[in-house]
Amino acid sequence: MTALQIRNARSSDLDAILTIQALCYTELEPESARSMGAKLAAAPNSCFVAEHQGRVVAYLLSLPWLLHRLPALNSQECQLPHQPDCFYLHDLAVVPQGRKLGAGRALIQAFFTALTRAGLDVACLVAVQGSGDYWQRWGFVVQQPDAELQHKLSSYGEGVEYRVWSRESVF
Repeated sequence: MTALQIRNARSSDLDAILTIQALCYTELEPESARSMGAKLAAAPNSCFVAEHQGRVVAYLLSLPWLLHRLPALNSQECQLPHQPDCFYLHDLAVVPQGRKLGAGRALIQAFFTALTRAGLDVACLVAVQGSGDYWQRWGFVVQQPDAELQHKLSSYGEGVEYRVWSRESVF
């Protein structure tokens, strides 16, 4: 059995990323190729794929960002903030075969390594499709959004949760 390989995502991975996104997200409309490509281009050091036997089986896109703020969903551009204070874990998606191989765990470990290398101690995400328990196991805690954040969260569908991870609360 060939080992799982984790590497930085490249623009040439975009078709595979879009295919996985369409397979995994049933409760929200998938983001466009342009939107996903803009995020990947903006932060290549914090976006990863998992490969098995030469095939992408999972991806994780994250961005240096601002806590309690969200990048626009399905935006054609992605302008990073000048002084980010966290990493925003925008998307993690894994095909069933990749789940059996531990691709999700490996990608999250790569995410935390990138967070440390960037000198940041905080991460955030929006838990969708009932994934809150999964993120709780990784130490992401539900935060009550302010009005501005709540407005942006409404574009993610029903039952979403804004969650924050802090190195202080974990170590």
